[in-house]
Amino acid sequence: MTFSSAIRLRHVGKTYANGTVALDDVNLAIAPTEFVSLVGPSGCGKSTVLRLMAGLSPLSNGTVEWGDALSRDRLSFVFQDASLMPWATVQDNVRLPLRLAGVPKAKAEGAIANALKMVDLQGYERAYPRQLSGGMKMRVSIARSLVTQPSLMLMDEPFGALDEMTRGRLNSDILHLWETQRWTVVFVTHNIYEAVYLSQRVIVMAARPGRIIADIAIDAPYPRNDAFRTSPLFNNYCRDVAQQLAEASLGMPPLADLRQP
Repeated sequence: MTFSSAIRLRHVGKTYANGTVALDDVNLAIAPTEFVSLVGPSGCGKSTVLRLMAGLSPLSNGTVEWGDALSRDRLSFVFQDASLMPWATVQDNVRLPLRLAGVPKAKAEGAIANALKMVDLQGYERAYPRQLSGGMKMRVSIARSLVTQPSLMLMDEPFGALDEMTRGRLNSDILHLWETQRWTVVFVTHNIYEAVYLSQRVIVMAARPGRIIADIAIDAPYPRNDAFRTSPLFNNYCRDVAQQLAEASLGMPPLADLRQP
């Protein structure tokens, strides 16, 4: 099968200075516009994979390859903590990447307005983070990542600290944006239900050392809604992922490779 990659990890390893092996021989290929989630126990290297993709940490072994459809200057990273500047308004927080890129303030206004519209925050431009709920702060963080018009979104447990109702709404919102904007998304989560609801593929990782042990295709059509969340198909996929996670905790050997041409 021909597989056109947006980004590919080949035999990637990461060992820290203290000798801790965070990742060992990770092979992963992600197609353009694909939505892929990484799940696994704490310490399995999910966040490290994202950081290596983003170039925020050096590789110890292997390569990260970019396809023609992507470039590093069109990458956005959304962290678990919204990390907003408390002294700045919503508008100024969203403007930050454009200011760092040297985009003139007048030219940035349209992009900021569009990003806030996409996350349904019109009317909050002059609000400060202290005036916002946790879900709204995360919307600002997402808007800040959208303002540069990315083609690749790396999302590191962005909804992990939110209540279930807010999390569910933001799951649906991010899916709607993905369907309309056609980003490539790599999403880290501890939540099996979230991973299955959002993703076309769920990658299961195991720890000590961090490695991939399963690649589960979620063969369910989009758009997805609450009916999918309560369907037998959804429950079956959740059970499959949960079983792989249980086996991961027992220390299964890594797959030799995934999605190799």
